[in-house]
Amino acid sequence: MKPIRVALLMLTLAPFGVLAAPPDAQQEAELEAERQMRTARVVGLSEALELDTAQALQLAETLRKFDERRRPLRQQVRESAELLQRAARGDTAAMAQVDQAAQKAFDARAQLTALDREMFQALSKDMPPQKRAKLALFMARFESRLSQFKTKYKERMRERMQEKMRKLDGRDDRG
Repeated sequence: MKPIRVALLMLTLAPFGVLAAPPDAQQEAELEAERQMRTARVVGLSEALELDTAQALQLAETLRKFDERRRPLRQQVRESAELLQRAARGDTAAMAQVDQAAQKAFDARAQLTALDREMFQALSKDMPPQKRAKLALFMARFESRLSQFKTKYKERMRERMQEKMRKLDGRDDRG
């Protein structure tokens, strides 16, 4: 199973080495988190479904295509959530857009659910029932673990940003 992990890791990480550096640290952090998530998902699925290297590479490519379609929808949910948070804190400009932002978030989540269903169909197309069941269970469990990971990741990023701000504040005080 180890050669599959190495091949998948190389496949997953190689395209990102070619990309230019993102303009800011937040985008870089998001790309890194997405890479880690994709690698973990491919390796986990490959092991759960007992795939050979060729099947794992095909799985990785299929997942990459769906991830590209998911990215703008996740961004839409994130932007709507940010606007709703500003409105909840009392930002009057954001308050005028609450209903529209909530509707956009619900619509994007519905599209993400439909995309998940489509992805399951694409991945399980030629699988026997037992492997389809394993795939469905893995996808459900992975989403739960991913949610926990995102929470921890956001906390770490928040702590890092606070630490950077403290360092910058310390520099400003010295001179």
